[in-house]
Amino acid sequence: MAIADHVQGWEPAPVEVTETLGAAPSVAFAGLLDQPPPGPELPPLWTGFHFLELPTTAELGEDGHPREGHFLPPVPNRRRMFAGGRLTVREPLRIGDTVTRRTAVTSVVPKSGRSGDMLFVTLRHEFVRDGQVLQTEEQDVVYRQQEPGAPRAAAPEVPEPGPLPEGPHVALTPDEVMLFRMSALTYNAHRIHHDLPYATQVEGYPGLVVHGPLLALLALEVPRRFTPDRRIASLEYRLRRPAFCGSPLVATADGDTLGSGVPGADPSVTATVTYA
Repeated sequence: MAIADHVQGWEPAPVEVTETLGAAPSVAFAGLLDQPPPGPELPPLWTGFHFLELPTTAELGEDGHPREGHFLPPVPNRRRMFAGGRLTVREPLRIGDTVTRRTAVTSVVPKSGRSGDMLFVTLRHEFVRDGQVLQTEEQDVVYRQQEPGAPRAAAPEVPEPGPLPEGPHVALTPDEVMLFRMSALTYNAHRIHHDLPYATQVEGYPGLVVHGPLLALLALEVPRRFTPDRRIASLEYRLRRPAFCGSPLVATADGDTLGSGVPGADPSVTATVTYA
């Protein structure tokens, strides 16, 4: 059965969740980056450490993701990959704010590629405070089917790192501890980030996979650290290739274009930002 057949008539209703934004997630992620905690304003995309879904262990599938979920397409043997997104910031969110996140599926597009049928799903989040939509975020997720025991079509290559750039940049080398901490911060049990035998033998990666949101957040660290007086009004980012545990990463900026990935290689994430 084609992947499109599984989502015929799949139209999940929108969901609202309300949370008072505590400081602990921001303190924890800043510590992961060896940085001081941000001020009362939440940096762009740091909402990803809030509004977490908390499935029980019994609800998890073989890959560590929930087998079923309100916004998870009903596709058997589902494999998930974060592909990118967009963010519009009208006003910043602040620690202590009580915020309602409204989430809806806005797009479900089946496609065929070299690795077979894929399903592109876009989730739209609206962050509302005192009745006003202050930020809107869209997240693009790609799903594919992979029968148990079937490897990926081709394992991605791990590029050899080159020298670090001379200009402003942010560098780090993610290890197993960093990936574990990132998974814990987002309550993400996906085994490609922490289970090496699963990542290599089942999903066919050459190593543990760096979280896509971590790559995007790393790129945003360049303007946050080097031009903190410039407030980001919008951004669009795309994950172009995976990065792996143990490979050095660097984030750079060229005008309004950001990127992060192995130095000297094509970036894993590219982003375009506009400033208020």
